[in-house]
Amino acid sequence: MTERPFYREGALRMQETLRTRRLADHIAGKYVTDYLDETAAAMLRRADCFYLATADADGYPDCSYKGGLPGFVQVPHPGLLRFPSYDGNGMFRSLGNILDNPRIGMLFIDYDKPIKLRVNGTADVSTDSGLLASFPEADAVVEVRVRQVFENCPRYLHDVRVGQYSDHVPRPHHAPPDPDWKLKDEYQGLVRLRNS
Repeated sequence: MTERPFYREGALRMQETLRTRRLADHIAGKYVTDYLDETAAAMLRRADCFYLATADADGYPDCSYKGGLPGFVQVPHPGLLRFPSYDGNGMFRSLGNILDNPRIGMLFIDYDKPIKLRVNGTADVSTDSGLLASFPEADAVVEVRVRQVFENCPRYLHDVRVGQYSDHVPRPHHAPPDPDWKLKDEYQGLVRLRNS
């Protein structure tokens, strides 16, 4: 099977328009993996929720929130993760979409660090009793073969613990600071700094 490029035509057009191609290539080359390293796996195992993006057979997207106790996302090995489907409203939009179109995206957020981690992959839905035994009260289990793992800049995350907006969000009479990652030597010549 031919490997799909990380950036498709639309992303490349925007990178050209906004002059971020060199930055985007640097990030993709250095930080995008096709497996969950131990740091990413540990974050998933600690997670008590994530957001799941699916699309139906015609490509129409849907997004849902999935929650549980820490440990409800399992990482049996770096290329595979599992999560339960608990009793819900019976619509099964996400699971139905996976049956029709197995390509999914997942967004995990750790507000304490803060970190946003994206995991893209190919999913299967199982009602196998052996898998269900690992997830009490689950109706089904989703197994995801990992295709891409990468962090996103967390600067616009609001602090939900104390109800404070991110200092990086633009607003009148406020000069947002440069994010710490842009100050690293590896990004010299690849990013514009506001406060230089």
